[in-house]
Amino acid sequence: MFVDIAKIFIKSGDGGNGCVSFRREKYIALGGPDGGDGGKGGNVILKADRNLTTLLDFKYCRKYEAENGADGRGAKCFGKHGEDLYIKVPMGTVIKDAESNKIMTDLSHDGDTYIVAKGGRGGRGNYHFATPTRQAPSFAEPGMPGEERTISLELKLLADVGLLGFPNVGKSTLLSMVSKAKPKIANYHFTTLKPNLGVVKVEGVPSFVMADIPGIIEGASEGIGLGLKFLRHIERTRLLIHVIDISGSEGRTPIEDFKRINEELKNYSIKLWDRPQIIAANKNDLLYDEEVFENFKKELNKMGYDKVFKISAATRQGVDDLIKEAARILSTIPVKDLEIDEEEKYVEEEKKFTYEIKVEGNVYSIEGSFVDRLLQSVNVYDPDSLRYFHKVLKDKGIIDELKKLGIQDEDIVRLNNFEFEFLL
Repeated sequence: MFVDIAKIFIKSGDGGNGCVSFRREKYIALGGPDGGDGGKGGNVILKADRNLTTLLDFKYCRKYEAENGADGRGAKCFGKHGEDLYIKVPMGTVIKDAESNKIMTDLSHDGDTYIVAKGGRGGRGNYHFATPTRQAPSFAEPGMPGEERTISLELKLLADVGLLGFPNVGKSTLLSMVSKAKPKIANYHFTTLKPNLGVVKVEGVPSFVMADIPGIIEGASEGIGLGLKFLRHIERTRLLIHVIDISGSEGRTPIEDFKRINEELKNYSIKLWDRPQIIAANKNDLLYDEEVFENFKKELNKMGYDKVFKISAATRQGVDDLIKEAARILSTIPVKDLEIDEEEKYVEEEKKFTYEIKVEGNVYSIEGSFVDRLLQSVNVYDPDSLRYFHKVLKDKGIIDELKKLGIQDEDIVRLNNFEFEFLL
């Protein structure tokens, strides 16, 4: 089964908690705090693997979590770091943030890696908080939580040449003639239900990779048919071969076919529409009036397309000349990575612990991630811990902000389930 789009949930490991511990050994007085730091949580890392060709694995497993860091221990023993989780994806996979649909990275080369979620930092042990006036701190930092997000994986095949055209114009036949690919071939529309890749090898020219996608029909840019669904697979191509049924066996005129497909291509992506095109006038073996091809070629020349080949994929007539010209043009076009516009790029937001102050009468409620982390790190029932708690509130500017809001003596300050009276 060919699967080229998947959505998965990933979570990096949480950092381990710092340890509260004191050194107590015989004959060693006043050993002091020796709680170790927690270990760092494992990262979630995506890695491109040339041995994978589809995103099928992600159809059955949609949740991936890295290992948490271990908690610190006494004697300044640091907790073990969580193991990084490597997730293998096919080469050519574009990673997007599912919420914003912004592109995070493009893994187009074998072995490319990207840290999609960083592990949480381990919390500091209580020995870090010892000072000349606070010699026995009974608190430590909790570990930072890991990152979690839903990401989209979008496979865009790596091909040099893409075959373009209506259904049943002979794209699959052409691919089967110039490569060892074995696409399904039959005389009805949408025989090709998934993209096919083939390595083209013709004597006297360098080999290259060709991609055949399901045929495009009019209205494809609005979601009609199958072609638009797979157009992403020719976004990386450097050259397009536009296959046209010159015989008109489907009851359409060749020039109208050409204009309709290019219009759908333009509606989908201007970049793809601007890509160099070679026109392959196929099914020449069914053409009984040579003037049809000559008129077709003249019309295309007027439109600025001078690479027009009369071929028959079924009999291989003219195919070698077409492939040699494709190879020649490819040699003049440098290989580029997928172009990503600035507005399409995902920008990592700086993670900050935030808070919000709400006033109801004489009660000042402080809420947010800053409050959650502060309360986790201190023991509000211990005098030393409580002094550290008030110092953090002052250093972070919360006390000054409460004064600006008009707080008075004996007003209540509430942080989650903990509250105290304010004294100016």
